[in-house]
Amino acid sequence: MGIMPDKWLIEQSEKIIRPFHAGQVAKGQISYGVSSYGYDIRLANEFKIFTNVRNAIVDPKNFTSASFVEYDASETGYCILPPNSFLLCRSLEWIEVPRDMLVLVIGKSTYARCGLILNCTPLEPEWKGHITLEISNTTTLPAKIYAGEGIGQLLFFKAEEVCDVSYADRKGKYQNQVGVVLPRILNG
Repeated sequence: MGIMPDKWLIEQSEKIIRPFHAGQVAKGQISYGVSSYGYDIRLANEFKIFTNVRNAIVDPKNFTSASFVEYDASETGYCILPPNSFLLCRSLEWIEVPRDMLVLVIGKSTYARCGLILNCTPLEPEWKGHITLEISNTTTLPAKIYAGEGIGQLLFFKAEEVCDVSYADRKGKYQNQVGVVLPRILNG
């Protein structure tokens, strides 16, 4: 398995990432677009901030909306994440992973240096959708997270052979997700 360079990504961009920026956009904002060996994705305006206001229990098998408050950053351009807190959000980009690739989502160092951690997430062969992202504020201070700007990097790994069974073949529970998708457990 090898990591793919920027030239390959630019050639394949219409099939993999929408919207796509062939260069890196960085002036006055947290960068996004093509990098040397990956692609920096942006945040959409949708946020689900976890709260204890309703005294809910976070249960991945029985997840309830009482665990969070929703916030739309369309007007402000950012979301404030309380200290020692957590939120769900999504990529602005729609991703379609080729059958012979694995994509790894990792956090940008600009946010990590502020104590904001983006969960590392694999995108399996033939997965497609908006990426639901999980961000933790590990500091004792409120943190500002910017919509429309870079949040994480996609690293593309090309397999030597095509997989026998892809995420689409398995009818994965997060296939074709739109918006911020909450935890799901398949029954049966």
